[in-house]
Amino acid sequence: MFLVTGATGGLGRRIVRLLQERELTVRAFVRLMSNYAELENRGAEIFIGDLSNDRDIQKAVQNVQYVVSAHGGDSESANYRANIELIDRSLDSGVQHFVFVSVLGVDRGYEDAPVFKAKREVEKYLQNSGLSYTILRPAGFASNLLPLAEQFRRTGTYLLIGDPQSRTSIISTDDLARIAIASVFVEGAKNQILPVGGPEVLQRQEVPQIFGRVFDREPILINPPLLAFDGIRNVVGLFNPKVRESLGTLRALLANEYFCTPAEVDRIESLFNLKLETLENFLRRYVSN
Repeated sequence: MFLVTGATGGLGRRIVRLLQERELTVRAFVRLMSNYAELENRGAEIFIGDLSNDRDIQKAVQNVQYVVSAHGGDSESANYRANIELIDRSLDSGVQHFVFVSVLGVDRGYEDAPVFKAKREVEKYLQNSGLSYTILRPAGFASNLLPLAEQFRRTGTYLLIGDPQSRTSIISTDDLARIAIASVFVEGAKNQILPVGGPEVLQRQEVPQIFGRVFDREPILINPPLLAFDGIRNVVGLFNPKVRESLGTLRALLANEYFCTPAEVDRIESLFNLKLETLENFLRRYVSN
């Protein structure tokens, strides 16, 4: 049996769907107020719990062979403490393999980005835990662009903060779900840290151009400088220092490049025997005129 945390998120939901399509048993860790009806209707075992509750985690890993940690969030509890407890209880319960979805660039030392710091510490803890593991470092989820695509459909505008020539290689979230599952079975993925990105290295300004092709309209690009974001963040920080701190992760994402090299892409395609999907193809499958 698989345990999937973050099972109602963009990645977790796809992982659960694929597992069920392949007739593999899966326990979906969900919050009480989340939208998990689709997963339940598909036959997933639903575990309602709170990742901040150690007892819930202990119960969730019982009789589980494989864990995929796919939950996100901005809090230290979600990104660090819950994963540490999940690793410890997986070890106690005899879990055979643990897949942790981290983020590309987590090892660059972004001191002002709490999510990066937390995920890097989880990586190190997992490596030293004694569990068999795979750590995936995606360059960014294509599914995160779907709300922006819908906004573009309505308005034709695209907000791009910072350097438009900054590079990225956004991974199809469906491909990432396939890779997360396959990591359990592919020997070459065990005890590895794997950068995962799409097959193309894109400048960020190319994303609205892709939207334009998908929706057959000329994009209107709004491109405020990163200094504008910093100004807003500093003002917010005067009234709410915690919000300012949480925005540090977003700033790191806006200010830096996240892409995989051709060699890294080739390695993923060879290791998992798949052809990675382009961002444009992903968008065309999910949105239409």
